Amino acid sequence: MTSHTKKLSLTQVLVCGAAIVTLSMGIRHGFGLWLQPVTQAQGWTRETFSMAIAIQNLTWGFAGIFAGMLADKFGAFRVIIGGAILYALGLFGMAHAPTPLLFALTAGVLIGMAQAGTTYAVIYGVIGRNVSLEKRSWAMGVAAAAGSFGQFLMVPTEGFLISNLGWQQALVVLGAAALLIAPLAWGLHEPRFAGAAAPKREQTILQALKEAFSYPSFQLLMAGYFVCGFQVVFIGVHMPSYLRDKNLSPEVASYALALIGLFNVFGTYAAGALGQRLQKKNILAFIYFARSIAITLFLLVPLSPLSVYIFSAVMGLLWLSTVPPTNAVVAQIFGVAHLSMLSGFVFFSHQIGSFMGVWLGGYLYDKTGSYDIVWYIAIALGVAAALVNLPVREATIQRRKAQSVASA
Repeated sequence: MTSHTKKLSLTQVLVCGAAIVTLSMGIRHGFGLWLQPVTQAQGWTRETFSMAIAIQNLTWGFAGIFAGMLADKFGAFRVIIGGAILYALGLFGMAHAPTPLLFALTAGVLIGMAQAGTTYAVIYGVIGRNVSLEKRSWAMGVAAAAGSFGQFLMVPTEGFLISNLGWQQALVVLGAAALLIAPLAWGLHEPRFAGAAAPKREQTILQALKEAFSYPSFQLLMAGYFVCGFQVVFIGVHMPSYLRDKNLSPEVASYALALIGLFNVFGTYAAGALGQRLQKKNILAFIYFARSIAITLFLLVPLSPLSVYIFSAVMGLLWLSTVPPTNAVVAQIFGVAHLSMLSGFVFFSHQIGSFMGVWLGGYLYDKTGSYDIVWYIAIALGVAAALVNLPVREATIQRRKAQSVASA
């Protein structure tokens, strides 16, 4: 077996990929804990903080497209190293930014670019290239579950750091932790990218993009993922402040986000495993519809720590469980040659939704003094996402052999 065809072991891919996602996603899931400390210390509005995190999500999505292209062409190793360095710089800059503009550039642009190179699009490309079809959805579920475990592990840790070190020093400590991603990247150094010759593909990048964007199922997956981003980032960033506004203690918010992370370990793993047996579009439709029901019940019942914890556990089961089936469908339809790039485009739609969710949360709160309107929007979008996933066709696309030959 040549160096161009040799694959990484399943254990190596899962351990290193899961550890990278645990750190990267674990850090970013706790940013909502900084909303009130930062705005109160700096005298900024919630919309100012929300805009920076919204820019982060949009940058993450946009940069993810190019991170995916680079990972497909040159391998994930170099992309992840660059992402780790940007993560550390962004967190340090976030701690010391004196103006809203610099805060947006560091917390928004730098960290967004860092997340593009250290999370799902890049890691799933490695999984797609090195894990067989029979285990691919399951392996993606394991990687997504790792991101959820990171939330469970890191959010209480971040709350502890803020309480004991202050919000600025806590960010500096996290910046040092982000650098641990760099040595883990070596475990995803694929032999096929070690030499000068790139792997041969039957499509160019432009052919792959034209094929995907002209395929209705790809468009429907992007629409559903927009809703996923809107819901989870709105809840992740604004729920701590929503609970504080309702006179619940900061510990309730930390425990709530941790519970989301804990139960999402099981939810994402289950979604990945079920994707090997059931139609993935039906799994996605169920997840989106169930989210709407959960949010509705959360708003209807009297608010208490118990109701918050129950809601967090239920939402945790549904939190990132959309990730394995969505990416597995993309791989199943289009193959794995351009998987990181195509996953990056789908994820960009997710991040546009994230931008809208986190920004609208801050904007409408400042305008109305309440998050109610955004909760209602999240419910309606969940129902819409459930409906648009039902027509998705999961069968492998049939290509003409001539397509593999680039035109002169």
